[in-house]
Amino acid sequence: MKPITRTTRGVYAIAPTPFHADGTLDLDSLRRLVDFYEQAGVDGLTLLGQMGEAPKLTHIESVKIVETVLARARLPIVVGVSAPGLGSMKALTDDVMSLGASGVMVSPPNTLRTDDQIVGYYQQVGEGLGPDVPIVVQDYPLTFSVVMSTPVLQRIAQTVPTVVMLKHEDWPGLEKITALRAAHEAGDMPRLSIMCGNGGLFLDFEMQRGADGAMTGYCYPELLVDIVALTTDGRTGDAHDLFDAHLPLIRYEQQQAGVGLAVRKHVMHRRGLLTSPTQRTPGRTLTDTERAEVDLLLNRLAKRDPRTAL
Repeated sequence: MKPITRTTRGVYAIAPTPFHADGTLDLDSLRRLVDFYEQAGVDGLTLLGQMGEAPKLTHIESVKIVETVLARARLPIVVGVSAPGLGSMKALTDDVMSLGASGVMVSPPNTLRTDDQIVGYYQQVGEGLGPDVPIVVQDYPLTFSVVMSTPVLQRIAQTVPTVVMLKHEDWPGLEKITALRAAHEAGDMPRLSIMCGNGGLFLDFEMQRGADGAMTGYCYPELLVDIVALTTDGRTGDAHDLFDAHLPLIRYEQQQAGVGLAVRKHVMHRRGLLTSPTQRTPGRTLTDTERAEVDLLLNRLAKRDPRTAL
């Protein structure tokens, strides 16, 4: 597969990891997801992210998931390889890159406190993984408790040539996108591809601020594809109108503590993509009340965007 670069654009959908009701991997549902994402028009896939339940998987299972997707997909694949130590991170990176992955995503450990520690960490990761491995920096302080300022990201981009992409999930973070693009225009940093997460919660404005696309996993990835395309074409009014129709469901899906993933898997189960909405333990399922609320939102969404009708 073609490697990701500092000019990569589009939608890289974060794929959930499907499990059977007993918690074992459901590779048939995974293959069905790959077909679905390709039909939805995404530009790539990201596996083993936070919403892919990566910490609950063994190394062998992680490699099996990547192998299964790459055998099925015609899209570039980014793989989350974050780990407490560089040894296990490199072992997974070597395996998935040898299978044909297009890059890896690395989140910062929550022990990092200073700017120098953050920059030094990504310098070590870049050196440890090697010069041929494109890296995505995941900037998600709400989860990892590591705050990456614009100057820190400038330093990383300048000193770690294999860091080619920022997964932007800071919140609030719109001004950070503007600042990063201004720094590039001023010649103060090389360009980074900026792909946005947070379930697409701010994607309409993020695109207008200069983001290159989305790297997230909203249960209707077709919406992400449409927002990126409409904004790129200058049709910002149409993008906002379509986004507004989906916003109540996006907001509900963005809940923390496992609720959001339960919502996502419930909707994808209803869409016929997942055999079971199971999260691997420790995890949770939706209550009857929560399922009723999500189904209400789905019914309301279908009135405004008939393509979403189930």
